[in-house]
Amino acid sequence: FAFIFVFAFHADAYDPVDPLGNITINWDFTSMDTSQYTVMVSIHNYQLYRHIERPGWRLGWAWSGHEIIWDVRGAETTELGNCSGVHFDPGHPPHCCDKRPVVVDLPPGAPYNIQVANCCRGGVLSSLSQNNSTATAAFQMSVGGFDRDGGNPNGDPVKPANFSIGVPGYTCSNATQVPATRSKVDEQRHVQVMLTWQIICSYSQFRDGPSPSCCVSLSSFYNSTIVGCPQCSCGCPRSPSAPQCFRQQSKLQALPDADGNPPTPVIRCTEHMCPIRVHWHVKQNYREYWRVKASITNYDMVSNYSDWNLVVRHPNLANITQLFSFNYQPLIQYDTINDTAMFWGIANYNEMLLRDGNVQTEMILKKDPSDFTFSGGWAFPRRVYFNGHQCAMPSPDQYPSLPNAASDVRVSALQRWLITGSCLLLLSMFHVM
Repeated sequence: FAFIFVFAFHADAYDPVDPLGNITINWDFTSMDTSQYTVMVSIHNYQLYRHIERPGWRLGWAWSGHEIIWDVRGAETTELGNCSGVHFDPGHPPHCCDKRPVVVDLPPGAPYNIQVANCCRGGVLSSLSQNNSTATAAFQMSVGGFDRDGGNPNGDPVKPANFSIGVPGYTCSNATQVPATRSKVDEQRHVQVMLTWQIICSYSQFRDGPSPSCCVSLSSFYNSTIVGCPQCSCGCPRSPSAPQCFRQQSKLQALPDADGNPPTPVIRCTEHMCPIRVHWHVKQNYREYWRVKASITNYDMVSNYSDWNLVVRHPNLANITQLFSFNYQPLIQYDTINDTAMFWGIANYNEMLLRDGNVQTEMILKKDPSDFTFSGGWAFPRRVYFNGHQCAMPSPDQYPSLPNAASDVRVSALQRWLITGSCLLLLSMFHVM
């Protein structure tokens, strides 16, 4: 039974696009005595394409004894808790006496004397591919009031329990002891760590929400039919799982912005009811290359998407020759297989997907004669992810049809037929004259 449970947990959290991705939390003990310790807590986002947006991470746990947080640098707890039974110097009150503290990051611009390295980004964590320098957060806290003999044979503090990162879709493990190394204090200084606890948080879209939050539509240059997102991709109108929607733009002018972080999306009413739609258009076919246009539309009327990213699986993405307006990086490569690419915006240009707006790119891909084809829906993506969420795809039997043979981009068969007909018509007119 235990084996089945462990297997189910890992199967639920396994991501074939990012099999090693997780959020790792380290508690590095830099000083310890019989009644108090100082710990540097660091949160590392080791996920290739998932990031933590505002309002950011909220690290919570349950103390095992009577621990009290006396001081915190680089973060703060959301509640003080009941400190009525705690004896303290009036000039140095405790920071938190709560049995279940929740720690949040400080905003940018926090006073320098309460900062530590990698703090104060408002809880935002970049993905490893987009910006590995801002994929880590940290804070330092001094903890006292614990009982060193509380059931731990080593005399070390007892591990807290019930860890959570405060972001939908993530489940955190219990704290385990790992070999201690060093902890970084600033750019030039490290301190020796006496003890390290580690917590691993894994993501699962099944735990994130009951329905997708994005969908995909398809079209091609050879077919006038646009295959739209599946109906009710993100919930049907007026259903409990669907976000609130409006049909008239004028009604939204009175809605509060909530600093760009509304609790639920407020979107334009559509058949798919998704905040995000990704459109893949096969634009042009050359002799040795083909061209694709990809557009991302934000149907959310009150929220922006900062540091957005798009992940696409397609067998020809290893042969991208030219890309416009987006950054690009291949995600996973197994020997000769390289079919997954990550795209994101360019800094100070389109790194933010504005409310009720869109961003778009075009890419030119080189044809591989061994596997290239336009038949059977090959030209369309296998999977699409936006901001780490897998998007709803149309049914394969609805994909637009494409010609399997490559056309001559200079003069197509239809153009040759029209030119020949025009010439014959002119010759006949001259003959009559």
